[in-house]
Parts: sequence; C-alpha cells; structure tokens
Amino acid sequence: MEQTITLWLAQYGAPALFVLLTLGVIGLPIPDETLLVIAGLLVGRGQLPPLSTAAAGVIGAMAGITVSYAIGRFAGSRVLSRFGAAIRLDQSLITRVGQWFEQFGKWLLPIGYFIPGVRHVTAVVAGASGLPGWTFAVFAYSGAIVWVSCFLAIGYALGDRWPTFVTSLHRQVLIVVALAGAILVGYVLWVRSKAISGSK
Repeated sequence: MEQTITLWLAQYGAPALFVLLTLGVIGLPIPDETLLVIAGLLVGRGQLPPLSTAAAGVIGAMAGITVSYAIGRFAGSRVLSRFGAAIRLDQSLITRVGQWFEQFGKWLLPIGYFIPGVRHVTAVVAGASGLPGWTFAVFAYSGAIVWVSCFLAIGYALGDRWPTFVTSLHRQVLIVVALAGAILVGYVLWVRSKAISGSK
C-alpha cells in the first residue's frame, strides 16, 4: 500500500492527495495518515511542491469531513445503523463515539482526527446530533489544518523513520483522551454529588 501511495503521489501530485484524502476521511479504507506522511516525505525530497501539497491536504480533509457531517445531518442515525457498514460505521462504534461526543462535545471534532478510525465518525455523530454547521466548520476545519500540518511535517522531518514515531503518537493520543475522559466523568460525578448533598 505504501508503495502504491508513493507512486500515485509522485505521478499525480496534489490532485491525487486531495482525492485520496477526501475518500479516506469519509471512511473508505485508505490510510490517511500514511498518505499525509508520504506526501510530506516527497516534499522533503523535492518531488512535490510544498504549498500545493499542503493546500490539497487541508482542502481534502475539509471536504471529507464535510461529507461525513452531511451524511449524519441528512441521513440520521436510523439510516446509519442500516447502511453504515458501507463506510466502516458499525453500530458499536457509532454508539461509542456518541458517548464521547456527549462528554467532549464539539472539541471531539479536532481531537478525533488524531484517533485512527474515529475521525469520520465524529463528523457523522456531530451531524446526527444537530450540531450547527457554523460550529462544526470552526472546530472541524481548524482540526483539519492542524492534523494535516502535523503529519506532513512528520514526513518532511523524519523521512523513512516516520513509522515508529506515528505509532508512538497514536498511543500517546489515546492515553491523553482516556485520561481527559476519566477526569471529566469524575468532575461531573463530583458536581452531581455536591448538588444532591446541597439539596438535602
């Protein structure tokens, strides 16, 4: 897969990055982060122009996340439950991300980019929950800029050493999200217990 991605990017450049990243963020089985890192690596080698590559990555991520949001907004949870498997959306994952969305709200949109298999689901859940389009755009698009920039930079700076770093990054992001969720749940429980004791 890495060799195929490298070949496509080297041959077709920014348009290939845009199309592949859009489809990957929507939910097709395309390794988004690998795609971005290889693009950054090729920029570092002088095989791709930096500005058009960065623009294609950011616009592709924005396009993909917007389509996912529209699917959630206009299809709704019932249709997603029936046809979600076509874009890797099984019901257990939708339910889990829905619970995360209740805890973190719109902040899960930028965070979700860094959690493999979750980024397109957060947008679907955001759409199904009725999150306003403007709020979605602010958080999802700013997250797209940060996410794309990070992984292009990883490929540019690390070159062929990127796989070890990306694996470590995913592990650390999951730990941070789990800790943040535990702290948030603990805080909510503390506030509720305090309110109950105060009403007695």
